[in-house]
Amino acid sequence: MLINNQIYKYSISIILAFMMTVAMPLQAAKAAAPATLSYGSYGPDVPDLQFRLKTMGYFDNTAITTFYGKMTEEAVRKFQADYGLKPDGVAEEKTWTELKKVSANQEELDLLARIVYAEARGESYKGQVAVAAVVLNRLDADGFPKTIKGVIEQSGAFTAVDDGQYKLKPDSTAYKAALDALGGNDPSQGALYYFNPKTATSKWIWSRKQIVHIGNHIFAV
Repeated sequence: MLINNQIYKYSISIILAFMMTVAMPLQAAKAAAPATLSYGSYGPDVPDLQFRLKTMGYFDNTAITTFYGKMTEEAVRKFQADYGLKPDGVAEEKTWTELKKVSANQEELDLLARIVYAEARGESYKGQVAVAAVVLNRLDADGFPKTIKGVIEQSGAFTAVDDGQYKLKPDSTAYKAALDALGGNDPSQGALYYFNPKTATSKWIWSRKQIVHIGNHIFAV
């Protein structure tokens, strides 16, 4: 779920400013599969599409809407061209499939920022990005759920979910760290786990191969 760094050209600060001023979360559509969208389309899948494109730097409009206009069509064309798809500006099944592999909708970004804040708000910025990266690394690893929500809320996966800190409202730094990780930054160097060596008592976690030590956390695979 890593965004190609060559097209991650949109300023994180601009995206962050947008995120922190949205009055209400733009939830993804609940349908089993997104609808095929093209110029003139309306519906709940359109803002999901626009938000994913915005976080990747393709959709420049500051307003997320339910209308598939010319700016959305052009953003889809650019994404398709960069990812080897037919650049026809139509968000059909193949485009949605590829887009979901390399992006997050607003609900997913909110959840990622929440777990970063809950688990690592006392850590350095690098340490917070690393925690977000661990969540994303698990998406491609065997034995883990295949959605951000599933990874974060997997039973016993994160202490902050179990003790309720996950419910805290994340700050702007947590959102920035989440966006940075989605942009391909991975200070954890591919880690699937992290732990605090001062408090960890599990023999199993100590048996994992350690990669890097950032702040109060050791990152491992």
